[in-house]
Amino acid sequence: MFLYETHMHTSPVSACASGSPSEQVRAYKDKGYSGIIVTDHFLNGNSGCPEIYSWEKKMDFFIMGYSKAKQEGDALGLDVFFGWEFNVDGAEFLTYGLTPDFLREQPHIDLLTVPRYSRLVRKHGGYLAQAHPYRNAWWINKPGPVEAHLIDGIEIYNGGSDGRAINQKALAFARQNGLPVQAGSDSHHPAHPHMSGVALSKKAETVFDVIEAIRAGQAELILPDSVFTP
Repeated sequence: MFLYETHMHTSPVSACASGSPSEQVRAYKDKGYSGIIVTDHFLNGNSGCPEIYSWEKKMDFFIMGYSKAKQEGDALGLDVFFGWEFNVDGAEFLTYGLTPDFLREQPHIDLLTVPRYSRLVRKHGGYLAQAHPYRNAWWINKPGPVEAHLIDGIEIYNGGSDGRAINQKALAFARQNGLPVQAGSDSHHPAHPHMSGVALSKKAETVFDVIEAIRAGQAELILPDSVFTP
């Protein structure tokens, strides 16, 4: 099996992360992963990007985490794919399948509502999964999943969220709405204790191989023994 991380962060792009891109890549390599999708917090989330930057400089800063991780991954033999975590009023969405150039060409994308963001991402061939939909925290205005037609998949296990009940709620929502499911560590540092992600039967050449395996229900979820198996 080939292990892939679907949800992870790097410092300083994600303000809440403590692991540098190189440190994170080495940690995943040591743990036997074949690849990672770097999903740093976008500008509308817990971003470390200075507000005074121009859009061009903001994108240079944001893409830095992925670029440095890719460089380290190429040197160590770990595949590194590009993504991000988009925030709207505390609801967060893992976004895959689009490029840094896409973001450079979308100034003020960080101001979009969920419906407008969903339409834009899908129009350009991207994939959108709601992360930790039932997480309850002070910064989340309305805990719970968005309308199912706005997303392509849903995270039913998150290594940064405690609670069997919220995982079961996410799985029930996915089943009720026919949504693909996925899991992710939500790692912010190299010593993250609750490693997760998806396992594929063959090596992913691009992020679209990971996306298609999730869509087809062919991605086995990497879950701790204490968490239910869907």
